[in-house]
Formats: sequence, C-alpha cells, structure tokens
Amino acid sequence: MKKDDTHTDQYLDQLIARMSLEDKAKLISGRDAWSTHPIEEHNIPAMYLADGPHGLRKMANSKNATLQGSIPATCFPTASALGATWNLELIREIGAAIGRECQANNVQILLGPGLNIKRTPLNGRNFEYYSEDPYLSGKIAGAFTEGVQSQGVGACIKHFAANNQEHERMMHSINADERTLREIYMRGFEIAVKESAPWSMMCAYNKINGTWAGENEWLLTQVLRDEWGYEGFVVSDWGAVNNPDRAAQAGLNLEMPDNGFSAEKIIQAVKNGTLNEARLDHTLRPLLRIILKTSALKQENTTIDADAHHALAIRAAEESIVLLKNEDDILPLNENEMKSIAVLGRFAETPRFQGGGSSNVNAIKQENALDNIRKIVGENVAIHYLPLYESRGDKYEKSDLDAAVELAKKADIALVFIGLPDDFEAEGLDRIHMDIPESHKALVREVAAVQPHTVAILSNGAAVEIEEWERDVPAILEAWLSGQGSGAAVANILFGRANPSGKLGETFPLRLQHNPAHLYFPGEHRSVDYREGIFVGYRYYDTKSMEVMFPFGHGLSYTRFEYSNLTINKSEFSDNEVLKISLTVKNIGTQAGAEVVQVYVHDKASDAVRPVKELQAFQKIHLAEGKSQTIDFELDKRAFSYFHPEIKEWYAESGEFDILVGSSSRDIRLHATVTLNSSQEYKRVVDKYTPFRDIIHHPTGRPFVENILQSFGTSIDSDKPEDHEAKAIFLSLPLIKSVNFSHGNFSEEMLESLIADLNE
Repeated sequence: MKKDDTHTDQYLDQLIARMSLEDKAKLISGRDAWSTHPIEEHNIPAMYLADGPHGLRKMANSKNATLQGSIPATCFPTASALGATWNLELIREIGAAIGRECQANNVQILLGPGLNIKRTPLNGRNFEYYSEDPYLSGKIAGAFTEGVQSQGVGACIKHFAANNQEHERMMHSINADERTLREIYMRGFEIAVKESAPWSMMCAYNKINGTWAGENEWLLTQVLRDEWGYEGFVVSDWGAVNNPDRAAQAGLNLEMPDNGFSAEKIIQAVKNGTLNEARLDHTLRPLLRIILKTSALKQENTTIDADAHHALAIRAAEESIVLLKNEDDILPLNENEMKSIAVLGRFAETPRFQGGGSSNVNAIKQENALDNIRKIVGENVAIHYLPLYESRGDKYEKSDLDAAVELAKKADIALVFIGLPDDFEAEGLDRIHMDIPESHKALVREVAAVQPHTVAILSNGAAVEIEEWERDVPAILEAWLSGQGSGAAVANILFGRANPSGKLGETFPLRLQHNPAHLYFPGEHRSVDYREGIFVGYRYYDTKSMEVMFPFGHGLSYTRFEYSNLTINKSEFSDNEVLKISLTVKNIGTQAGAEVVQVYVHDKASDAVRPVKELQAFQKIHLAEGKSQTIDFELDKRAFSYFHPEIKEWYAESGEFDILVGSSSRDIRLHATVTLNSSQEYKRVVDKYTPFRDIIHHPTGRPFVENILQSFGTSIDSDKPEDHEAKAIFLSLPLIKSVNFSHGNFSEEMLESLIADLNE
C-alpha cells in the first residue's frame, strides 16, 4: 500500500497524541457488528466492513450480526470456481465490479478474498478458497485485491493463517513446522501482500503451534510487518479475540465485532502496565491510516450496471467450468442433430451456485440451466425434465428414478445434474466423506446404464469422489458453485456457445483415503498435526506417482493446443539473475479457445526433501483457430528456493533444475534443464555425530576420511564391487566412532581439533 501523503506517520502520530485513552480503546474495538467507532472530536469517521469473497453481503442493519437480511448484490462464482479460471485479468475485473458495488452501498472494506489452502477435500469452507497450491492462490488473490482497491475500497485477505478446517476452528491449535507454514500456508499471503498491498488482513480463529493467530506476535509483527513490510491493518475474524490486550500487543489492529467489554479491558491493561500505551499507539496507526484513506476515497452517487455485472458473472462462470472428460467428443452438443433431451436432477432448475455461511450473497438475479437449454434448442427439440431428488438431502422415490431411466432411454442425450447439497458443505461444518448423495449417484448410474450419451454436470465447492460411476459416463463437466450466472454458463458450454477453458486448482483423488492429510484430520484433543508437511495436493500425489482421478491443472477444451520452441536465455545462471523462458502455443483445433500454460520447477538433487515439481508460473491465453502465440515467463530466485529451517530464510541451492511446461501437472509437453549457481553459502555445522559422508568434500575432511579408508584397503573414489559394502557402512558412521575404533590412536581432543577445523 502506498502511503497517502496527507496521512504520513507524523500526521497520524500527532492525531493519536490528541486522542484520549478511552478513544483509542474504542477505536480498536469496533462499534457494532460491522463498523468502527467514529471519533467526531478528531474528525475520524466510522468505517463500514462487509462480507463478500465472491460478492457483497452487506446487512441492511449494521447491528445485525446474523447471516440473514443482506441487501441484493451480484453473486459471482465462488473462490474454488474462480481459482479454476487461472485468469488474472478476469479476476481483476470481478474484483473491480464488487468494489464498485461496495462504493454504491457505502462499504469501505470488503472481507475477502479467502486464500487458505485446500489441505483436505473435507474442509466445509473449501468453496471460499482458490486452490491447494499457494502460488496460484496468491496470484489470484492479488489480482482480486487489485481490482477491489482500484475502486477506492479496501480488500481484506483472509484467514491468516492455516484456517484449513471448520471442526473446532475456535479451539484447536494447528501444529506445523516453520518450513511447512512458510512454503504452503503462508506463501499465498506473502505473494498477495508484496504484490498487491491489501489494505486489510483478517486473522484466523485457530492457534498456530499453541498461540492464537490473533495474539501471535511472530505471525502478525515479526513476519507480516517486519519481514514482509505490510502497512495495512489486521482485523480479527468475528469473535476470534480471547485476550484483547495480548492481541493489541501482538499486532492486531481491530477487534470485530463489538462485544461491550474489550475497550474496557484495553483501558485497564494500559493502566495496570500490562499494555504499554506507546504500543497501543503503534497498533492504532495502520487502522487510522486506512480509515482516513477510505473516507477520502468515498464516491457519492455511485451507480451499478446490474446487467453488465450479470454478464460478467456469466462469463466468469464459463471460464471456471472444467471439462473433466469428453470421450468421443460427445460435447459440444448440436441442437440441430437431436430431437429430444432428458434433463434430470433438481440442480438443473434450482441450481446450487454458492455456499452457505458468511459468504452467502443475496443474488440480484439467478439463471438456471433448464431455461437456458430451452432457449438454445428452441421448439424443435423436446425437453423432458424430472427433478428427482430433494435439493437438501438424500431422499428420492424409486418410481421417479424409474421414470428418469425411461426418459433417458427415449432421448437422444441425457443431461444429469448432480453434486453436493447445501448441508454437505458450509461454514461451520466439515464434510465427513467425499461422496455425493446416494440419490445423485443412483441417478447417474441408472441413466448411464441405458443411455450411452450421458453427460454429468457437477455442482460442488471442492473435490468429490466419482470413481464409482465415472467410467460409465462419457462426459463430465465440473460446474462448481459458479454464481448467479451458472445456469447460462452451463448451457453455453454444453452447446458450444462457449469453449471450456477451466483448469482444476485442486487434485481430484480416487478416494478420500489417498489424501495426505487423511490420517491427521480433523485432529484430536483440540490439536491437529500437519504431519504431511509440505506434501499437500499434487505435491504429494505427483511425488508418489499415485494414480488420481483428475490431476492438478487438468481441464479439456473443444479445441487442441500444440506446444513448441521452448527457449531459455541461459543454461547456467546465478541466483541474482532472472531466468527468461519463452515458448510457442498454437491452436491446432477447429475453433477458438483458451489454454492455461503451466510452468513447474523440479530440483534434480537436493539436500532437502522436496516435491517432484512445484508450480512457479502460469499464463492463460486465448487463440483463434490456427493461430499461435509466443509467450514469455520470468523465474527469479524464489522459483528455485525452499525455506531452510536452519538458516531461517529462503535458500536456492546450487545444482540442476528441470523447467517443466505443460497443460497440467501430469501433462508436461516441454522441458529443459538449467544449472543454478547459488551465491548463498550454507555450511552445515559439524559435530561429533556428523557422518563421515558429510565431510568428504571438505579440504580438511577429505584427507582425514581417505587416510582411514586406505587403512582398510580402499578409497573414497573406489568403484570396486567388493568395496561397496564396506564404504557404505563406514561413510554412514558418525565422527565420534573414529575415537571409539582407533584403539587409542585418535583421541577426543584430536577429534575436537578436527571439528574446529571443519567448522572454520
């Protein structure tokens, strides 16, 4: 965030100095459910905050803290759907549209986007998060933030950090090593903070390694501000603060909502000396800066073009839909080549287009697929519709299922709408399995058994288990929870009015038990251990070469793309240089389409355990039939680095790296190998338990080891088969054994002298 020149630190310090302790305590404690206290004596206005990762959810009454009674607004696709677009320009456009709706409704801070990692498919709030990959999440969140803030409204990225389940979210501690936190659960936030400077961040409910996120000075001050240079304010999740004085000390700038007693606790903490007033002043400054900034940027009489926003919602939904499977090119459908269609499943008429909880938007308008299919095919094609299952639950009548089967038999094609009901995934609850309801499974199984031209359309906020029926269905569309325009978008994709271009932002495993977090979720005794470490999503499945249903980054198109001419500016480079990559993509199909080009990096030999590949760049391009485009990428040091747990910084080690370019994590089209020469010096500290193998490249260590090996009749470089076992055993021994096995010829004092030389 660039500082407003009229609100410099000096100006803010002077303003704070004029405020009473009571005013300061009130300001950081919230006025009601959705706004801050105005301090009229000092011309400090109230600031209004409202929910809305995928659309504005402003309550008609600012004292209303329930999930009901919000004003009408455009409901865009949820985050899991937007994550599948991989389209940063589109995301910026959506952010700007929501920002404009905020301006029109006097909202200064939008509580979104959410960019927590999809650690497990069971998280009930996964629909609010973009991806299992932190790089993709961070880039998309940054683009959304830029869009919102282009309208003079602050975005609030959330939930910082590691809010990956709803079970006991206000009670449990997530326990993870620093490398796991840095590489997976905090990297997306780091990208968004450094690249888009959000005006606000929201802390998570949970503890991190035993300390509440809202009271975690390491998280909120040492990392966020001192290391990342963040200048916005941090707000609590609603009701997350347990100790207001400790939160203020740690770096939390605003507690929401008002609870009637936090301000008094802050006052008492200052008076009894447990909270220094200078620290309180420091905590107040970022909040004041944004309050004054958003007030200055308020726009009077802002209007909204609801039709334009609805059209954008449809376009976003089209780009989010993923064509998972399309055997024999059954899609797109041609209405001129059919006489009847069976449309089966209540979601066709009553779509589930968003999740439940605080992100639920009171949509201005709603589209359903059934009406839009009728519009496309006209009167010449008969549409036979049966709703079958209940929209909230698993009930269905056998007679209805039999009727659906009969309709499917007689139709030219069957479109089966299935997925997850509202009560399967929502804020406040996690899923207990990855299945869709039995009524939905029975429908698709029975219909596919009699109709070879069956298309399944899924509505869900995260991965589902479909192995049971996938092989029987020639075409599957993942339609997600794709907002108020979802019905129009689905119809447009089915009939080729739009070409699918969505790519999965999360892996679809064959079954829940394959998920790397499965054994540790949801934890026990108010604690959950992230024992899978950095191996989340495709990092785990690809490293283990494990079969999956659909891999990360997967998504088909009605056209085909050819990759060629991979060039890299240097085959050998240093870590202070930027590696420049270019390649050509050509549309070799029969219609216009869009492709997401994905760049992964593989460390060929590392001292650390690393995934087999990690996403480090991507770009979505639109190409007309027969057209080609050369696209460019740049990779800096961070693309080759891991967070080193001993030196506590990002470390790019020397060695060879593969640059892998493809259409998914499992569909690599081009690759090249480069050599990195690192300027970072990491010298492992040698002690008496260091193995011999770790010192053979040291100028002092090598002759020492060589002398010992020669006494056994071999050498370090010997490749004789008969020496292999002896060398392996010896090199794995710790240095202390040189004393134990020397029969008095090598003393502990001599070992200490050697260790000192090795550590110089």
